[in-house]
Amino acid sequence: MEKEQSLIRGNILKTLISFAVPVLMALFLQAMYGAADLIIVGRFAGTYEQSGVASGSQLFNMVTLVITGLTMGVTVFVGESIGSGNSRKAGRGVGTGIAIFAVLAAGVTALVVPFSDQLAVWMHAPAEAFEQTSRYVRICGMGTVFITAYNVIGAVFRGIGDSRTPLLTVAIACVINIVGDLVLVAGLGMGAGGAAAATVLAQAVSVVCSLLFIRRKKLPFSFSRRYIRFDRTCTRKILTVGIPIALQELLVQFSFLFIQVVVNGMGVRESAAVGVAEKVCVFLMLVASAYMQSISAFVAQNNGAGAFDRSRKALFYGIKTALIAGCVMGAVAFWKGDLLASVFSGEGQVVAFAHDYLKAYAIDCILTAVLFCFVGYFNGCGRTVFVMMQGVIGAFCVRIPAVFLMSRMEEATLFCIGLGTPISSAAQILLCTAAYVWYCRKDKRKEFSC
Repeated sequence: MEKEQSLIRGNILKTLISFAVPVLMALFLQAMYGAADLIIVGRFAGTYEQSGVASGSQLFNMVTLVITGLTMGVTVFVGESIGSGNSRKAGRGVGTGIAIFAVLAAGVTALVVPFSDQLAVWMHAPAEAFEQTSRYVRICGMGTVFITAYNVIGAVFRGIGDSRTPLLTVAIACVINIVGDLVLVAGLGMGAGGAAAATVLAQAVSVVCSLLFIRRKKLPFSFSRRYIRFDRTCTRKILTVGIPIALQELLVQFSFLFIQVVVNGMGVRESAAVGVAEKVCVFLMLVASAYMQSISAFVAQNNGAGAFDRSRKALFYGIKTALIAGCVMGAVAFWKGDLLASVFSGEGQVVAFAHDYLKAYAIDCILTAVLFCFVGYFNGCGRTVFVMMQGVIGAFCVRIPAVFLMSRMEEATLFCIGLGTPISSAAQILLCTAAYVWYCRKDKRKEFSC
């Protein structure tokens, strides 16, 4: 148990970084097996299949992020319980989480699989890539149960302070997905459908491996099968924290889906280019994303132990170190974005369009270094209603209007459309800064209750 509770003691920066590095590596590998679909399809199947994967993965990325956001309720609940020394409460929270997400997985599958064609229509998938988009969405929908299970298990591990086990499981998934893509797409010529099948298979194997690791691992909480039920207290706490984050992710990702819909109307190459650029952006934002998850777990455990000052210091240590990586990634995106895009596509025009879009994201690399750390901090404090509000304001009051206005310009470029994202991030940082100051003034002792 000592190892899992290490987040509440020791040097703050060293502890935070040692926890964040495995999270970063896991996110990198997860991005790799997501990118493998687009790379291998682009190399062996062509632009139409690549456009189908780009549009379909954008939709399912939204579904996955909503699930991930909701699992933050499990991470915070388990982290607080472990931090306060209540192992039985943590076990009940895990059981309740399993019950909640089993129902969620069944619901998503029932909505996505039968209506994949309608979803492709709603996304304005280019006519040439319509069938490929629908097939990708339908197959991924069949694997929702594995995607959900993987995220729940990862949330539990982060809550107990273990970021290494998820790294191992995602490494296994990455290898399985790449091999699956090579066999199904490059070898059997299954295109977008093969890429989706490889992704589902990888998630399934990852879940099985995670369960095997859990059986061999000494967990810092008590657990029994009878805990797998809708415990009223645990359900309320998990959903109170998780629903605002999930809703924020849904609405924010809807705004990015809006960008994809706008660009789909510009042509199949522009559609493929944005899909390529978004995959590149996942890698550019890895450090900020790792800090967001790590700070959430760090703050949850330390607040549970009453160490509020450690939580606040972790926020600012995170911002300072993430900014360094953000500046480096921004420079790479702006000047070498074409080189990054060429990894995913061999078509010159697609690469050029993607680089144009990435120049706008170069600015956002710096801004998200600050924004994601703030979001992780507020999530860890349980202030997820504010996180939802700032995300919705950024998406619907800033990003979507900006993208719409840019798209109405004569000869609108992907750079102009891409600017909607950093403009939104800047507005959200202002909101987060104001909220932090307000919360500090509200509590004279500067202790954020959770």
